[in-house]
Amino acid sequence: MMRYLISLIVLLTTPFGLARAEDWQAGQFVFSDWAGPPLRVFYLEPPAGLSPDAPVVIVMHGVNRNADDYRDNWRDLAQQYGLRVYAPEFSAADFPGAALYNLGGVGRDGPSAYAALEPLFSAIAQRGGEADGYYLFGHSAGAQFVHRALLFEDLPHLITAYSANAGWYTLPDPNQAWPYGTGGTSASEDDIGRWVGMPLTILLGERDTDPRHQHLRHTPEAEAQGPHRYARGVYFANAARVRAEELGVTYGWRVGSVPDVAHDNAGMAEAAAWMISIEARERAGDVD
Repeated sequence: MMRYLISLIVLLTTPFGLARAEDWQAGQFVFSDWAGPPLRVFYLEPPAGLSPDAPVVIVMHGVNRNADDYRDNWRDLAQQYGLRVYAPEFSAADFPGAALYNLGGVGRDGPSAYAALEPLFSAIAQRGGEADGYYLFGHSAGAQFVHRALLFEDLPHLITAYSANAGWYTLPDPNQAWPYGTGGTSASEDDIGRWVGMPLTILLGERDTDPRHQHLRHTPEAEAQGPHRYARGVYFANAARVRAEELGVTYGWRVGSVPDVAHDNAGMAEAAAWMISIEARERAGDVD
């Protein structure tokens, strides 16, 4: 497996010169236009009339369901890079445990948590501005949500997804039972081929290497992916690359190694915001 190790992208978090003098506006609204329970959404938006084409970033919180804190971690970044940020709250009352949030309710009755993403983007687009798609970021439990949502949900407006410091992963392996593989789920070989070709960036903090972290899963299946989050992320990316080769499809994922960051949403958000700002400018034709 070592010969499939991916060359990691070393991310620089130097400001990209998009800071503005005005303060971004923070607030919240209730999103209910989907099949699941109403969600509180915490946001950061530019003042009226400023940056109508600001990229949209949907941010998925971690195990503590603290969407407001995750929004606040992006406060300076949103203003610095000119981003609109929306952090939906999947409460423990409505989405109890990992099964209903991290795993999206796959195999359970009721709507999948992943099904909220596209309707939420539609609601965001109706708030004004110009947006033809969105970036998706999740840290820790939110990173688990992100990488599985790309497999199980049709996301036509997704531009790029960022899965940062997940504790463990669903491998593109139908011979391994869900949730450690796709065995027993509705995911077909074609679905897996599409998944490993999608625009997914796996962000890994270079210091997220504590094998005894309080929220790190230690089942035999999780341990087989590596002793800590950094190793498990590399293992996941390599497994997907091998699967893409087996299926004869183009491998679309990339790995970002973030220096001097451990299991910290704020540090990973800084790296993701930098990457999003560059991609958004490239899409707009503003980068040579």
